[in-house]
Amino acid sequence: MASAFGHVAVAYAMGKTLNPVWASTRFWMLTVLCCLLPDADVLGLVLGIPYEHMWGHRGLTHSIFFAVSIGLVLPKLAVPFLSRWSVHYGMLAMYFSLVTLSHGFLDAFTDGGLGVAFFAPFDSTRYFFPWRPIAVSPIGLTSFFSSLGLGVLLNEVVWIGIPVACWLIGLRKVQKKRASLSREAL
Repeated sequence: MASAFGHVAVAYAMGKTLNPVWASTRFWMLTVLCCLLPDADVLGLVLGIPYEHMWGHRGLTHSIFFAVSIGLVLPKLAVPFLSRWSVHYGMLAMYFSLVTLSHGFLDAFTDGGLGVAFFAPFDSTRYFFPWRPIAVSPIGLTSFFSSLGLGVLLNEVVWIGIPVACWLIGLRKVQKKRASLSREAL
C-alpha cells in the first residue's frame, strides 16, 4: 500500500479541486476518512483472515463497489442540510466515491502485495497497473518507522508529493485567473 501520507495528499488535492463553498471541518474529516478507510481491512490480518481472501488486505474494501457504497452514504453526513438525491448530493456522492477509490488506485501503482480486488465482491481477481513506481509501505508502525519506511516516504515525495504539489500550484493559478477575470467583468 502507499502510506497514509500519500493517500491523504491525494485526497487533499481532490478536495481542493472540488473546492465547495460549504467545505467544513466535517467535510475534510470525512475526506480523510474516505481515503484511509479501505485499509481497515488490515484488521483482518489480526483476526486470521488470509491476505488473499476477499475480506483480506486490498480485497473488498479496496473495490469500486465499496467506494460507491461509501460515496452514497457520506454526503448527508458531510452537509446535513443537503436534500437527498439533489445535484449537489450526487456531486458529493461521486466525490466521496472517488476519494475512497483513490486508495485502491494508489495501491495498484505500488511494487508489492497481491494487487487490488477492484471488482469485488463480483470478481476476486487482483490487479496492478502495468507501471508500478510507488514503493509499497510496510504494514505496522514498527516497520514503518524504520529505514525502509523512510525510503517509502522519499519515494512518495517523488511519485505522489511532487505531482500533487504541481496540481495544487496549477489549480491555484487557475483559481486566481478566474477571480481576476470575474473582477474585470464587473
